Parts: sequence; C-alpha cells; structure tokens
Amino acid sequence: MGDKGSSTIADRWKSHHVLKRDVFSTVERGRFMTPAGEVEAVLRHLAEVPWWSWPLAHLLMSNERRALQWLDKSGVSGIAPPLLYAGNSLLVRGWIEGVPLYIAKPYGDLAYFRSARSALRRLHRCGICHNDLAKEQNWLKGNDGHAYLTDFQLSFRFSRRGRLFRIAAYEDLRHMLKHKRRYAEQALTPAERRILARKSWPTRIWMASGKKIYLWLTRGVLKFADREGGGMRLVRDAPSIETLLKGYPGIREAVVVAYPDRRVGTGLYAFVEAEPALSDRVLSKLIADKLGAPAVPEHLQIVDTLPRRASGEVHKEVLQLIALNQVDSIGPLIASEAERAAAARVARDRRNMGDRISWHS
Repeated sequence: MGDKGSSTIADRWKSHHVLKRDVFSTVERGRFMTPAGEVEAVLRHLAEVPWWSWPLAHLLMSNERRALQWLDKSGVSGIAPPLLYAGNSLLVRGWIEGVPLYIAKPYGDLAYFRSARSALRRLHRCGICHNDLAKEQNWLKGNDGHAYLTDFQLSFRFSRRGRLFRIAAYEDLRHMLKHKRRYAEQALTPAERRILARKSWPTRIWMASGKKIYLWLTRGVLKFADREGGGMRLVRDAPSIETLLKGYPGIREAVVVAYPDRRVGTGLYAFVEAEPALSDRVLSKLIADKLGAPAVPEHLQIVDTLPRRASGEVHKEVLQLIALNQVDSIGPLIASEAERAAAARVARDRRNMGDRISWHS
C-alpha cells in the first residue's frame, strides 16, 4: 500500500479476502492487532485507486474517518463499527458480526426496524447524517438481531441542528422507512407513511436533474448497474448463463452471483445443481462457445444439492455469502437441518478456498 501509515500496520494486519473493490477504494476483511489483542476487522485502502478518482476517494475516506472518530469521541457505540486505526489513505474499522440487509431480508421483523430507528436517533443526536442509507448494503443485521450502519463515506457532521441538518436527517429517516416498507409494510404507522409520501425539496430537485447524471456516470462510465454493486456482468451475463445452464441436459438448477475479484474487479460464481457425470470444464466450454469467453464465470461449482428454503426455493443469499467467502455468517440464515447440511457441503467444496475462513455444520 502506498500509504505512509501502511508500514505502521503491516505487521498488525492479516488480510482474509476482499469484500468490495471499486474506483474509490478496496475493502478487505481480516484480523488486526490492537493493544487488547487481535480482532476481526475491515481495512479500507486507496492503494488500487486510479489517479483520476483519487482526490474524491480521499475525500470519501476522510468523511468516514471523521464520522467514526466523532462517534467514538461522543461515546456512541453499538450502531456502527469502531475506528481502530486511521492513516493518510487507509483506515481500519471493527468487524460487525452480521449480514447486509439485502441478504438478511428481515421480512416482518419489527424488532429490527425498531433498532434501526433507534440507531438513527443516536446518530443524529451526535450531529451526524449518513446520507447514503438508500443502499441496503449500508444497513447490517447483526447476529444479535440489531441494526447497524456502515460505510460513512458520504456522511457529514453538522456543528448545529439547522435547516440543512434537519433536511439530511429527514432523508436518512425516509430511506430507512423505505426499507421498512419493503420488509414490514404492515407495521408502518400513519406518520411514517406521510414521511414516505413526502420527499424533501433537495431530493425532488435531485430526482429531476442530478440523478440522471449520477446514473449515467455510475452505470455508463463506472459500470455500477445493480443494488449490490455487482456491475454489468451480474446484470448482463449472469441471467444468460443461468438460462443456458438450466437448459442443458442433466442440470436441475443454476444460480450465478457476483463477488469482488482483485484481477477483474467483479467476478462471477456459478453454482450448478447437476448430475455428477458433468464437469466444470464441459460447462465452462459450453458458456464460452455460446456466450463468448469473457462471460465464463471465474468459479463454477457443481453440487448434488443446493441449499433450499422450506418452500423449495434455492436460498440464494447463502450462496452469495459462500461466493463472498463470508461463510462464517451463514449460520443465522439457516432454517432447517437439511438446508444446513446442503450449505455445509457447498461451503466445504467451494472454489475460492484460498481464503482462510471456514464454516461447518
């Protein structure tokens, strides 16, 4: 890493795997040595950021550092990861045991949304507005069932609770309620429904003008095309691969998910439930011949049984965690022993075994 503080943490940081990689930073999970001992942690660094995005990337990292520092100074804990270390172009924050909202899918979980409302109140009491809570990946559901906030790159700390603060806080709340509407709509109060129906005036201006530029930049230039940041490959290639594989003899089901890859940015991982006579090589060649070599997934795993919910639907969120190598987060999502056994077999034989994290039934 090209950070003057990197030599300071070189012997304190052990990387496990990449969680996210884009033109603004690389985020890795690993273990960090603190004065109290080694802990699970997350490192964000700018070592792989292109020159043209570095100034903005540095500003975003500074925002996150200031927000986490202020929460610590204010004595606020239990709503965001603690800041463990900050350098010029890297920071280390604590690891929260849990999964993003889009994986947790807390349908009908009213306790979770009470916790989310409480977390927002505590954040705003410190004068901090998050400003990026429309993204489900910035909300975590901890293994304890509570809501946590992460990724404070767009956050801002207000010195007083003036009009701009009230607008930003209102939008934080409105975005949280949008998630509540998706997962627990029946629990929305009349007041919450009124908030959802009324956007602030900056948001109305943004929706009418700035958002079009943002979508052109993110989808057209930076190739961020989906809610989870999987990019164009997940949007364009994954559905074609799934359709092709599902139509091939001997294949019962196929699911393709995205994961961060150091070499190509966004990698694809195909999980295929099929007869044991089929091979990875045969299916990779099929995809290359029909869809072109660039569409071939970086990982293709043939399994006898995919993890399924009680309804029979493939539990895609479990497969997503396996592809992300966050297999130690699978447990809370499992609902039956049959699903647990299937998930354990897939995790045991996963194709990204270079990482050190393991999970067992």
